[in-house]
Amino acid sequence: MQPVHLGWLERAGVELALLRLDQVDALICGNKWFKLAPYLKQAADLGLDGVMSLGGAHSNHLHALAAAGARFGFRTVGLLRGEEQDNPTIADLRQLGMQLHWLGYGGYRRRHEPDFWMPWRERYPGLLPVGEGGGGLPGARGCAPLVAQVREQLAGIGWGDYQQLWVACGTGTTLAGLVLGESGAHPLVGALAVPPGHGVEEQLPALLAQAGVEACGYRLIDASRGGFARIDPTLARFILDSEAECGVPLEPLYTGKLLLALHDEVAAGRVARGSRIVAVHTGGLQGRRAMQERLLALAAQRE
Repeated sequence: MQPVHLGWLERAGVELALLRLDQVDALICGNKWFKLAPYLKQAADLGLDGVMSLGGAHSNHLHALAAAGARFGFRTVGLLRGEEQDNPTIADLRQLGMQLHWLGYGGYRRRHEPDFWMPWRERYPGLLPVGEGGGGLPGARGCAPLVAQVREQLAGIGWGDYQQLWVACGTGTTLAGLVLGESGAHPLVGALAVPPGHGVEEQLPALLAQAGVEACGYRLIDASRGGFARIDPTLARFILDSEAECGVPLEPLYTGKLLLALHDEVAAGRVARGSRIVAVHTGGLQGRRAMQERLLALAAQRE
């Protein structure tokens, strides 16, 4: 846990601490390890050889999975969105030993269909299929202990309690885990990295229902800036200025958008003076490598 000091927070009388999951591990970092661990145990318990999963060309999830496979000695297969390309993430996946298959865009859109995994199970009978981003109830349960980590570290930063817990949402799995961990003790805010209407609103209640928990205690806000992976000059400038002021590295798809959404909530007066907020830094910094030049160019438009 790291207190973060930014001028706009201090002027509003709001305190913020980040749970720095980006510092968990150099390669298996962020919330990805917490979502993956239950699936890796499941594969081991079933006597399987490894795991196959889905993601985009900059996927933090596939990157963490490939790194875990290389470190712990199990096979990994990645099914990727779009056409074959090269970037720093793809180079890492190959170097880490992940076998890659490019599905195109139409093929990737089929991932939610009931028979999607059938040919891949036949091709790789020794691998456990895991949904995009490590989504699903096992992944959510893997994230539930993060709440205990927050509470255990409060005294270390001089806090007795907090008023809200924030996290960015891609599939909603991490937020579902935090709902399980909080058990109604604190309000949760999910900052949507994908625009509303792309499934998170339905997936969250479904995940919680599987866990036997009522879908309550959280609210969702649109932090997507109009689309997943969409970066505009305002976001780019905000990220670079925030990094310069507080020293915490950010990425533009999740934590950067979360902090800008929090800024906008504070500016609109929807966060009470005196509030203490914990936000989860979900990692993803490896994916920023291919975006740095674009980020700088966009930020320059705001100067």
